[in-house]
Amino acid sequence: MATLPKIDFAPLGAAPAGVLVAFAGEGGSVPEGLPEALRETVGKAARIAEFKGKRLAALDLIAPAGSDAERLLVVGVHGKDAFTEEDFLKLGGTIASKTKGAAAVTIRCEMPGGAALSAADVARIAGGALLRSYDFDLYKSKKPKAGEDEAEEKASRAPAALTFAVEDPDAARAAFAVEEAVAAGTMLARDLVNEPANILGPVEYAERIEALAKEGIDVEVLGESELKALKMNALLGVAQGSPRPPRLVVMRWNGGPDDEAPVAFVGKGVVFDTGGISIKPAGSMDEMKGDMGGSAAVVGLMRALAGRKAKVNAVGIVGLVENAVDGNAQRPGDIVTAMSGTTIEVLNTDAEGRLVLADALWYCQDRFKPKFMVNLATLTGAIIVALGNHHAGLFSNDDELAERLSAAGKASGEKVWRMPLSRDYDKMIEGKFADIKNIGGGRAAGSITAAQFLQRFVNDVPWAHLDIAGTAMGSPANEYNQSWASGFGVRLLDRLVADHYQAS
Repeated sequence: MATLPKIDFAPLGAAPAGVLVAFAGEGGSVPEGLPEALRETVGKAARIAEFKGKRLAALDLIAPAGSDAERLLVVGVHGKDAFTEEDFLKLGGTIASKTKGAAAVTIRCEMPGGAALSAADVARIAGGALLRSYDFDLYKSKKPKAGEDEAEEKASRAPAALTFAVEDPDAARAAFAVEEAVAAGTMLARDLVNEPANILGPVEYAERIEALAKEGIDVEVLGESELKALKMNALLGVAQGSPRPPRLVVMRWNGGPDDEAPVAFVGKGVVFDTGGISIKPAGSMDEMKGDMGGSAAVVGLMRALAGRKAKVNAVGIVGLVENAVDGNAQRPGDIVTAMSGTTIEVLNTDAEGRLVLADALWYCQDRFKPKFMVNLATLTGAIIVALGNHHAGLFSNDDELAERLSAAGKASGEKVWRMPLSRDYDKMIEGKFADIKNIGGGRAAGSITAAQFLQRFVNDVPWAHLDIAGTAMGSPANEYNQSWASGFGVRLLDRLVADHYQAS
C-alpha cells in the first residue's frame, strides 16, 4: 500500500519547513500573520497569474521572497457559500495533491481574515489529506528506478510529513485522533473492495475481519455447518455454486452501557458475482469483485468506532459468499426457505444479494434485538439509473431514522436520497409458487422491489436499506478520493452514530 504522510501539529507561529501552505481569500488576499515581504510577493504573483483566491484554486511559488520556505503553496478558500465539513476534506485533499513528493509541508491554519481554524476543521483538513494520499498499489511490481525516473516516482508519492500550525495544537491533536480513526475505517473499506476476488474469498475475508480483534472488536465467524444449523437456506443457496464455503461474520463493539441495546449494521458481502446461471454479460464483469462493498462499509465502520473508542454498543454482521457457476449452482425456479421460514422463488440468480441479506437481517434482529438496523449493499443497477453516482438510495420503514441518515449524509458528504416503499410495490414480489419471489415484474422499479423484499425480513425493527451500487465503486473521483473503491458508508454511518446514538 502507499505510504501515508505523517501528521503533526505545532503552534501557529512555528517556523515553516519545506513547503509552506497558506490560505487566500477574495482577490488572493492572505492572512496578515504572514511576513509583510511574503504578503507582497503573493500579491504580485497573484496579479500576474490572475489568481483570485477561488476555492481550491492554487498558486505555487518556488523560493518565495520573504520566507525561508522552499515553496509557498497558496490555496484559495473564497466562495459564495460557507465552508462545509466536506469542503475541509477537499481542502486537505488538494494540499496533499499539490505537495506530492515533498519531504515536509507546513500548513498555516489561519483564514485570510485572520481567524484561526477550529480544532475540528483542522482535523478534517488532515483527514482529507490522508484520504487523498491513499493508493492501492499492493500488486504493482516495485522496480528500482534511476535517473529521470526518480523525479517521476517522487512526484507520484504522498508528502512525507504534514505539520499543521494551529492556535491550539493539543486540541487539534485530540480532534484528529477521531478523524484519523474514521479515515482508517474508510481506507480499510477501500482496501477490501479493491482486492481481487482470487485473493479475497469468503474464508480469507473472514480472516481479515478476525484481525480486528486487536482493535477491541469481538469477532465471531459462523461456518457452513453453523449456517445450515440456523437454516440460512437463502444465503446458502447463493453460495452452493462455488467451491469456496460461505461465512457469516459477527462483529461487536461494546463501548456503551452493558444493558443498552446495540445499533446494528448489516452488509452484503458477495466477493464475486458472476450472476450465477443468470450469468452477467462479460463487459465490466471484473468489477463484480466490488459486489461486497456493503460489507466493506460495515467492516470499516466497526474499525472506525473502535478506533475512536465510540461510547456505543454496535453490532456489524456481514454475509460472505461467492455467486459462481457450476453444476451445483442454484437454478432459476428453485425455491428456498429462509431462516425466517419465508419461502422464496428464485427467478433470477443474479438477484442474489437480497437472499444473503434476508438471512443476515433476520438473524440480526432475532439475536440482538437492536435499536435499529441499517443494511448496505451494492444491490441494483436500477439505483444507478435513478440516482447516478452521487447519491445512494435510501429506503426505510422509519421516518426518524431516514431523516437522521439524510442529515448525516449532508454533513459527511456521503449523500443519500430517500426512495419510496409501499404496499403497491410489495405486491410486485408476491410469488406464484412460494411466499415471495426474488425479483419484481420486469424492469420497472427494480431498486424499490429489492427494498420491499428486504423489508420482509426486518420484523418491524426500525430499519434502513442503503443501495450503494452507484457510490461504493467507480464513483466520480474528487479531491479526497482518487480510488476506484470509495469506502462509501463509513463516514456516513459514523456521523449517524456520533450525532444521535452515543452515550454522553
